[in-house]
Amino acid sequence: MTYNYKIVRQFSIMTVIWGVIGMLVGVIIAAQLMFPDMAYGVSWLAYGRLRPLHTNAVIFAFGGSALFATSYYVVQRTCHARLFSDKLAAFTFWGWQAVIVLAVITLPLGIYQ
Repeated sequence: MTYNYKIVRQFSIMTVIWGVIGMLVGVIIAAQLMFPDMAYGVSWLAYGRLRPLHTNAVIFAFGGSALFATSYYVVQRTCHARLFSDKLAAFTFWGWQAVIVLAVITLPLGIYQ
């Protein structure tokens, strides 16, 4: 039986990418705690705007993508069945990534109310 490993691979790759991005933002805001004037008046680099981006990226983008990848892998292997719909699985991947990208854009711009 062939399982849908494409969706597992896609979410796994994005887990690594979002992990690097989220943790890099964490390093930047940690540096801002040591050097408060690091943003030099650029509002979207302010600590108050990057901290929610960091926490959301690590929790939802990194953690959520890892959870999706794990879930799609485990469900197929334990049920000994391919996913019901490859298109629905692709929809969850692209939909999740679109929401994360929108958050990455809107949070530093201060659009979060």
